[in-house]
Amino acid sequence: MPPAADWAARATAAERAVRTRSIRGVLALPGTALAVISHPPTWRHRLFLGWNYWWQAHLVDCLTDAQLREPRPDRRRLISRVVRSVRLLNAGRWTNDYYDDMAWLALALERADQQIGTDHRRAVHRLTAEILSAWSDAEGGGIPWRRGDEFKNTPANGPAAILLARTGHLDRAVSTADWTDRRLRDPATGLIWDGLRPGPVTSNGPTTIFETTIFTYCQGVVLGAELELAVRLRSAHPESAGRLHRLVAAITQHLTIDGVLTGHQGGDSGLFTGILARYLALVAVHLPGTATEDRLTRRRATDLVLTSAAAAWSNARLLGDLPVFGPDWARQAGDPAAGGPERDLSVQLSGWMLLEAAAALTARTS
Repeated sequence: MPPAADWAARATAAERAVRTRSIRGVLALPGTALAVISHPPTWRHRLFLGWNYWWQAHLVDCLTDAQLREPRPDRRRLISRVVRSVRLLNAGRWTNDYYDDMAWLALALERADQQIGTDHRRAVHRLTAEILSAWSDAEGGGIPWRRGDEFKNTPANGPAAILLARTGHLDRAVSTADWTDRRLRDPATGLIWDGLRPGPVTSNGPTTIFETTIFTYCQGVVLGAELELAVRLRSAHPESAGRLHRLVAAITQHLTIDGVLTGHQGGDSGLFTGILARYLALVAVHLPGTATEDRLTRRRATDLVLTSAAAAWSNARLLGDLPVFGPDWARQAGDPAAGGPERDLSVQLSGWMLLEAAAALTARTS
């Protein structure tokens, strides 16, 4: 594997690619910046008539990664402009109707506050209150994916549990993680299903319809939630460490090709495997314990991130001197001008997120 300096240089190139191609001021308003969600952009995207709230949250997270790698005043100012622009385009509000979206923005803001000293406490408090209020006992617990909906899924409950743990709501974080493991873990593979909804009431009582699709996203957010609990509660919630061991092993067995994490497509799914890589990297660094299984899980997580990052980099397409990543890191990236998933900001953020994870991992071990 390349040395830490090479991974840092590659992460820098991924950042430059997104910043050069995608980040623009909003409607010529001073003090604003967002990422255009396609490149080459459609006219609607260029005018921010479509801008994807939760993708911008991951842009903030990637910029925070980069600031930790190489602190720069201009990047810190850019983070402030992006956050300001999200609120501006969201009609002056932090909240929207989707609990997964709100959890992601709160996570990005809280992490920037903790790691690089920004101050978004009021926004984080407001968004966390929305997550707390969404819990219901229907289907045994959890929160829905959006207001007024009966569908409860891992993409909402996973980031919610991470947020709740990081903001001190440990009891609710535990309840959310326990509910997800109890209701949405596939007994055959150990992987996590997408979600569930109430089914019809039969003569034998209520039924449940399970959405059993396996997304890399779902594995990532559950890793993140269980890691927060394993670090914070240790022996008070020993189940979390065991779940992490089991899930990392299941990902290694079922969601890789030659050690490279499997991808999805464009659109929202373009972010899914980058999110998994982010939380695998955190497991590799922060999973506590000195037992053989703890060491094995950390090593597996490290290998998954670095092998995937090497594949993503070698299969990237260079336009000018900057990379374009594909949605499947094991395959050669296509030309974004051809209209494939490489055009989507989500896919490019995912590749950038992966390379920042590799840079952070190798910097710690060099």
